[in-house]
Amino acid sequence: MFKSVEDVGRRFRDARYIASRRISTVVYLATRMGRPVLVEGPAGVGKTELAKTLAEVTSARLIRLQCYEGLDEGKALYEWKYAKQLLYTQLLRERIGELIHDAPSLPDAVARIAGQDDAFFSYRFLSPRPLLQAIQSDDPVVLLVDEIDKAEPEFEAFLLEVLSDFQVSVPELGTISAKHIPLVVLTSNNARELSDGLKRRCLHLFIDFPTPADELAIIRLKVPEVSERLAAAVVTAVQRIRAMDLRKPPSVSESIDWARSLVILNAEQLDPEVVESTLTMLVKYEKDLERVKGALDKVLAEVK
Repeated sequence: MFKSVEDVGRRFRDARYIASRRISTVVYLATRMGRPVLVEGPAGVGKTELAKTLAEVTSARLIRLQCYEGLDEGKALYEWKYAKQLLYTQLLRERIGELIHDAPSLPDAVARIAGQDDAFFSYRFLSPRPLLQAIQSDDPVVLLVDEIDKAEPEFEAFLLEVLSDFQVSVPELGTISAKHIPLVVLTSNNARELSDGLKRRCLHLFIDFPTPADELAIIRLKVPEVSERLAAAVVTAVQRIRAMDLRKPPSVSESIDWARSLVILNAEQLDPEVVESTLTMLVKYEKDLERVKGALDKVLAEVK
């Protein structure tokens, strides 16, 4: 899959993702060891994009399980198509009547119908959700469990069992084992503390906000039409704004959007008017916006 850590870095860069040495090393080890990767860090630093890029460079299908409060194993694993089962029951009503017409008693009739369970509890009526899709896949896949910290601890415990054995039990069908062990990437924005059991079973990777040099390289890669001068000014301004006491510091994805918007507006430099009119690309809360506007002269002075 990957020949070396350096090979990971090269192939990710070719896919327009700048992977640091640490990221490349964890990805390489995960593919060699068959271990899930737990990626933590602030929102917007490229955690989800890491899984998408991994799928792209390995030519694997990406299966995404978006976690949220209230997610349970039924929504993540599989559901029965009850409406389809009911439709088939109605269509086959006459055949059911033929099956039980000479039954000597009600219990005998029920037993005969129960003996047809295999006809109505089969893969034909099974609706696989992301986890079962990943396990059933005929080809290797990348399974992205996005924002696992938003799910309840009970679901996390269930997920732990799946990731340990890569098999699930469907009572009506039996145990289904993975044909290919998927590459698993779990992401977390640290909304809550994850269990030691989950962390123990995963290779851990923390992605923080990038250094100025790395962020400049990312912007130049993602927004190639931006000039070197403007890209450098954007990075300097974002780094200064990020250092303020804000409710939500600007993410890397937002700095990319800001650079792209400045290019669209034909801006050649960061002058106060264009910066103030585009600050909402970076800052998402009103109080944060007021704070940044109050320090804008200082920020722009440092840029120059």
